[in-house]
Amino acid sequence: MNLLADESVDRQVVEKLRESGYSVLYIAELEPGISDQEVLNSANEENAVLPTADKDFGELLFRQRRFSLGAVLIRMAGLSSMKKSDIVLSTFKQHGKEFPNSFSVISPGNVRIRRSIY
Repeated sequence: MNLLADESVDRQVVEKLRESGYSVLYIAELEPGISDQEVLNSANEENAVLPTADKDFGELLFRQRRFSLGAVLIRMAGLSSMKKSDIVLSTFKQHGKEFPNSFSVISPGNVRIRRSIY
C-alpha cells in the first residue's frame, strides 16, 4: 500500500511506517504548505492512502464529496510522538488492508473505518 502523509502527521510516525516497510511519501518533505485540496490531488495521483492529523479532510471528503482512494485521520492529541507512532503502526498492521477506499479514524484504543460511498 502506498501512503502519502500530510504534513500534519508527526515525522516520527512517518519514519516508523517507513522502517516497517511501508512506502510513504511525506508532504513536509515534498511540498510543504500546499493546500488540502492539492494534498488530496497528490494522494490520488500517487494511488496512495492519505494519513493526516487534519480534520479538514473530513470536510473535503464528506461535505464536498471529493474523491479519495482512502484517508486515515490520526486523532491523538496530547500523546508523545513515540506513542502515536507505535499506535499508528500497530493499527496499520492490523487494519491496513481496510484503509483503501475508506475514511478511517485512529484514536487511542479505537479505530473506526467507514467504507467510502464513491
